Amino acid sequence: MLEIAGYENGPLVDGSRFLDLPLFWPCHLGSSLWGEEAQTVAFGPDWDDAQELYKTLSSLDEWPTFTVHLHSGYALHVLYRNVEGDHGVDYLLSHPDWAEAATLATDDGHFMGPGLSWPELEASADQTSTSGVANPNARLLLLFPMLGDAGTPEAAAPRLASALTELTIVEDPTEVARVLLENQGQWTPANWREADGTWICDGSRSFRNPENHFALPAPQLAGIARALRQ
Repeated sequence: MLEIAGYENGPLVDGSRFLDLPLFWPCHLGSSLWGEEAQTVAFGPDWDDAQELYKTLSSLDEWPTFTVHLHSGYALHVLYRNVEGDHGVDYLLSHPDWAEAATLATDDGHFMGPGLSWPELEASADQTSTSGVANPNARLLLLFPMLGDAGTPEAAAPRLASALTELTIVEDPTEVARVLLENQGQWTPANWREADGTWICDGSRSFRNPENHFALPAPQLAGIARALRQ
């Protein structure tokens, strides 16, 4: 059984068995696939099979969890929080010295985010690791729902399309990449800037906007910025 500080009572299980299922990825990216047209492009004729897979991912008995280890010693976790009446996906950052993991974003009916800028997403995806999720493209797509960046570069679309080409069976990965970058989760894409060595954003629902009353403490915000860009 996996353990993450703050989730000791959850039935966490290693979700790596889902990574090789092409339908897992459009399911996981669903909050950025708004509307019937986007879902048709992403799922095609496999909608019913995707619904069955989502039921498995949402099981109350097992909470699929994925870990992305970073060179900084921190780890990002993607955790399917399958609480009855409160399903969602939590995006967390942990460190061995922390008593509890920090929540960067939540993907559910009461969504909070964004949690990452594009440079942080790409840097986290491209780091090598011998444990947890190792494939850079899998890391990119796993963490993508945290993204909220109004300044994504032109190179983001082909990078995302390449990941979709490798890991999914969508007929038009270029179009799906465009839709994902256009939507970027449930929040409005945020503007990111550096302030006293800490990367922060202006997202009204982001834990990384110090103007929000629920923002993470300043020392933790600084640690997060360092962890994600090394």
